[in-house]
Amino acid sequence: MGVEIKESRVTDDEFDEMAAFVFEYLAASVENEDEGGRMRWYPWHSAEYRHNHILNVVELAEGIAEKEGADVDVIRVAALFHDIAKLDAEQDVHAEEGARVAREYLEARDYPQSFVDAVCKSIAEHSYQGDLADLPLETRCLVEADLLDKVGANGTALMLLRMGYEARTHMDSAEMVERVLERGRDAAERVQSDTAQGIAHRRLKRVKWFREWIADEVSAVPDPDF
Repeated sequence: MGVEIKESRVTDDEFDEMAAFVFEYLAASVENEDEGGRMRWYPWHSAEYRHNHILNVVELAEGIAEKEGADVDVIRVAALFHDIAKLDAEQDVHAEEGARVAREYLEARDYPQSFVDAVCKSIAEHSYQGDLADLPLETRCLVEADLLDKVGANGTALMLLRMGYEARTHMDSAEMVERVLERGRDAAERVQSDTAQGIAHRRLKRVKWFREWIADEVSAVPDPDF
C-alpha cells in the first residue's frame, strides 16, 4: 500500500513556484562551479537538460502513480526535487542532498510534516539499486519513472547527440542505439508495476523500429540481431 496523506495538497500555483525554484537552483549550481559546471560541455549535464529530465520524470511518475494507486501529490513533488542536487553534489550522495534541499523548501512553507517526510523519503531513496519490490509504492513509482525517461525516443535522441560530441559518424548510430536498447531491457526487467512495464515495452518497440530503419537505409550498418 502507498503512503496515505490526508492533509492539504499542493496547488498548481505552488507547484509552478517549486518548478521555478528547482530550475533556478540548477542554474545556480552551474554558475557557481569554478570551471563552468560538472561536465557542462555535454548538454545533458546543463541546467536546461536536467530540468527537462525532471519534468519528464514528473509526467511519467504521475501517470504511473495514478494507475497504481500511489499518492500522486507525494510523487509529483518528489519527482520535481529528485535531481535538484545533481549538478552540485557527487553522484553517490545527490539523492540525500536533494532530499535535504526539498525538506528545507517544504518546511519553510509550512507543509504538513507527514507530507514532507513522505516526499523526502522518496527523493532520498530514488537511486536505490536493489529490488524495487523492497521500496514503498511512492518511491517505486519515482524510480520507475526515472528509469523510463532514458528509454525510447528521448534516450535515442540523447545517444545520437552524444555521437557528435565524440566525433562519430552516422555509421556508428546502430551501435549507439543498441546501447539505448540495452538500457531499455534493463529498465524493463527492473520495473515492477504493470504500468511501468507497459511503458517500457512500448518504448523499446519504437527503438527497435528505429534500429531496423537504420540498417535498412545505411549500407554500412548490419541488420539487427534482436
